[in-house]
This record gives sequence, structure tokens and C-alpha cells, in this order.
Amino acid sequence: MWGCQALQTTRDSRVTSTKRPPVQTRSGWRDWLGGFFTSSIGLKWIMAITGIGLLGYVAAHLFGNLKIFTGTDAAGEYYIDLYSEALWHLGGHLLPGGFLLTVLRIGLAAAFILHIWSAAVLTKRNRVAMGSTRYQASRNWAASNYASRTMRFGGIIILLFLLYHLADLTLGWANPDFHHGDVFDNMIASLSRWPVAVLYMVANVALAFHIYHGSWSLFQSLGSANPKYNSLRRGFATVFAAVILVGNLSIPIAILAGWV
Repeated sequence: MWGCQALQTTRDSRVTSTKRPPVQTRSGWRDWLGGFFTSSIGLKWIMAITGIGLLGYVAAHLFGNLKIFTGTDAAGEYYIDLYSEALWHLGGHLLPGGFLLTVLRIGLAAAFILHIWSAAVLTKRNRVAMGSTRYQASRNWAASNYASRTMRFGGIIILLFLLYHLADLTLGWANPDFHHGDVFDNMIASLSRWPVAVLYMVANVALAFHIYHGSWSLFQSLGSANPKYNSLRRGFATVFAAVILVGNLSIPIAILAGWV
């Protein structure tokens, strides 16, 4: 009996010894997401993807603003006011007025915050990395072009301008003649003031530099860094930034000159 128990114990110990230790399972997508938001590659992707969304918004925003030059319809309604009303009623009768526009604004704000956050983290990491190689860092700084060096300061200017722009033409806090829904009259009232018009023009120059460098570098952030395509990338960045700049500058200039 005792021999049988000993034999059984020996067998159990052999079986136990052959068992592999339990595998530590990972939480899958949570670990991947956490790594994506903390790695430099992931942050570059975040900055590039949100940058693409913001570039699309800038182009769409310009398209809408240029309707200030289209005049009125047969009923005397300004086309830019009708366009603004159409945006408010996106979704037709399926959604409450302004619902989809509010969702788009929230998404835009989230993209803007993620863009700023990823840029700030990457900038801080670059400073730390460059601090250990001061000589090479100084050479890289001298070799970088003007648009690249002014990205940080241009971003600050754009952020401050955006806050003023919202207070001026969206909320009406900075425009004493603001009337909700009267987009044409609000733009005329605001940009007829020289200081405001100059502020808009300076901010749009900073935006153009930011767009140029951003639309050029986002391809590299997404993994397309082949030097043979540099001319195409630079050409796209130049044309896109120039179109946005000329379009945005044309509005305050035309209003100041009395052409609208």
C-alpha cells in the first residue's frame, strides 16, 4: 500500500515537473494602444493623422469663407449665410439642428488637442536627445530651414489667433456688431477694422508656414521618406500652403479695399 502511494506520488511529481509555467497573458489592444500613445513612432503617426484632418478642415473652411465673394441669390440672401445655415442643418430631418455640426466641432477640437500634445511631447524628447549631443544638435539647428525653425512659435500664434477668431466670429464676444447667423455682415464688421484685419493677415502667414512644413513632413511621419519623391512632396506643400495663404489673405484685403 505504501509502495503504491509512493509510486503514485512519484508519477504525480513527474507530471507536475513536466508542466510548463503559466504564460503571462497581455491585455492585447490595451497594451498596443498604450504603447502607441507613448512611443515616438506612435506620436508621429498621431501628429500626422490629426494634421491631415486639420489640413482638410482648413481647406473646407476656406472654401466656405470664399463664398463671401459670391454675392446674393434672387431673394437677396447672401450665399455665405445660406451656406452657414446649410451647415447648421446637416443631417436634414433625421438629426436636430446643429447636432452633426457640434459633433464635427468636438472631433476637430479633439484632433487639435492631440496634435498639440503629440507635438509638445516629441519636442521635449528631441530636446533631451539633442542635449546629449550639443555639437550635432547645433549643426542640425543651423541646417534646418526657416519654416521648420518657426513651427513652434507659429503654432503658438495660430492657437492664440484661433481663440480670438472663435470669440470674434463664432461667439461674438470680440465683435460689438455681431449678430448670430449673419455671417456676411459679421465678417464685414470685423475685418473692416484695421487692427483686426492686420491680425488676421499675420496669423494666416504663420498658418501658411505651418501648413508648408506640416504637409511636407507628414509624409515622412507616415513612412514615406524616399528621397526621390522629395520634389513632389515639397511641390505639394508649396502649392497647398500658397493656395490657403492667398485665399485667406484675399478676404481681409478685399473688405478693407471696399471690394465686397
